[in-house]
Amino acid sequence: MNLDELRWFLVLADTEHVTDAAAALGISQPTLSRALARLEDQVGAELFDRINRRLVLNAYGQIMADHARRATADLDAAVERIAALRDPDTGTVRLAFLHSVSSWYVPELLRRFRAGAPHMRFDLYQGPAHALSEHLRTGHADLAITSPRPGGPGFGWHSLYVEQLCLAVPHDHPFADRGSVRVADVAAEPVVALPAGFGLRQLSDELFAKAGVTPHIAVEAMEIPAVEGMVAAGFGVAVVPQPRPGRGEPNCAYVALSHRDAQRHIGLAWSTTRELPPAAERFAGFVKTLQRPGHALSSSS
Repeated sequence: MNLDELRWFLVLADTEHVTDAAAALGISQPTLSRALARLEDQVGAELFDRINRRLVLNAYGQIMADHARRATADLDAAVERIAALRDPDTGTVRLAFLHSVSSWYVPELLRRFRAGAPHMRFDLYQGPAHALSEHLRTGHADLAITSPRPGGPGFGWHSLYVEQLCLAVPHDHPFADRGSVRVADVAAEPVVALPAGFGLRQLSDELFAKAGVTPHIAVEAMEIPAVEGMVAAGFGVAVVPQPRPGRGEPNCAYVALSHRDAQRHIGLAWSTTRELPPAAERFAGFVKTLQRPGHALSSSS
């Protein structure tokens, strides 16, 4: 199979439209259509369902896309490994990370690493935990800074630091002056949360389940600052990481949760099904070294 045409197929799978995919690739629509026809002829099946003007991956196409993403990622990694062997001080690290560590932890890691490796490049992706796991699985990312630890086989993990979870409430809420609250105390409260599938939502759902609470989700927001903003606006309460000094929502109070599992473990994850490229391996070793006593980045620093 032609590697370029395999990449074209993946763009078409993402855009679901021949004209849009051809424009994104900088090729003509007939060229892309002929390439798709050749690929379908080679595999012996149509890979898309034609729905109006959209091309939607069918079951055969889903299988092809899954393997094509892994294959192209492995080939890209091979090119990077060869380049790194030729010049160990260059290379690209494909790093994925949670939105909530994007404003302080990741920038500080990159700053420290690039002080000793200024020619290293980074391909960065921010997203929720389930998207980070998928990026690792498909080879679109070498490493991910995420929480909780990705489930299932095929992932390595190195713990970086632990955040305490707390309850964010409006300043005039009855809980605001308490030293701590139990998770069970939230049973009658409307809750603001991240969508299902997000790592923090998974952790908070587990806390509620252990306390025998079925939360009433009043509002869902896409990032933790947005969740805290909805709490400040009076839409409910929320389980969030204890904010760093000076970084919380000014109109919220943050009350400790007494549950012993009210923690979020942030860690470095990678796929164990493929070898890390040298640049990613070098960065991973650097990050792990920083976790030695006296070298770790503090969540409150």
